[in-house]
Amino acid sequence: MADQTFSSVLNTVSVVSQFVTLLYIAFGILFAHLYRKRVSTEDYWVLVWLIYDFFIHLTLEGPFVILSLLGTVQESNHFTAQLWKEYAKADARWGVSDPTVVSLEILTVTIVEVFVVFTVNGIVQNKPYRHFMQICLCVCELYGGWMTFCPEWLTGSPNLNTSNPLYLWVYLVFYNGLWVVIPCYLLYQSWLAMSHAFSETGEVMSEKQETTVTTNVYRTYNTRSKNRSEKME
Repeated sequence: MADQTFSSVLNTVSVVSQFVTLLYIAFGILFAHLYRKRVSTEDYWVLVWLIYDFFIHLTLEGPFVILSLLGTVQESNHFTAQLWKEYAKADARWGVSDPTVVSLEILTVTIVEVFVVFTVNGIVQNKPYRHFMQICLCVCELYGGWMTFCPEWLTGSPNLNTSNPLYLWVYLVFYNGLWVVIPCYLLYQSWLAMSHAFSETGEVMSEKQETTVTTNVYRTYNTRSKNRSEKME
């Protein structure tokens, strides 16, 4: 297939879909702003991402799962199918209810959504389970990305269309790359937080042990001194 220009494949659906993703980012910013004074700057942007993540899974991938379980995206006339018909131009599997893709999306719109909700609540309420949920969320999303593309790469990528910058760099690389780069960063954030927490716990335990040893030595010394005094009397 000859290379196409970006403008030659740009259409109403692609423009509207980009606008919708920007709208979800705006939702994330508005939500995070509600808790601006309660969270750090870093967690402020984590909340923006999580709300964006939540809406993408719920309103875009949720309908994809339903359409794929009832038939295929390509056969559907539902308005939500238009987005996936557009994306299927870059990855044909999304138009034909590929079992691997649909299985991963079922996981995404159920279990992953629960992890998103708990992670958001953990951040805004400063819950102790926050980083555990965040790690579960990130591992699931990285696993989903790997299992979406690794089988395709191993078979020579027969379903991927990289003939156009829109399909390659926007649909395949940018949007899928977000769910690799950001989860990896959040895993690193959780690792730092847990390492710091364990370090502080270790320091507290060491201080308690030192206090206990000092107290025991002091008690032993006093007992021995008392015994000596009694013998002298």
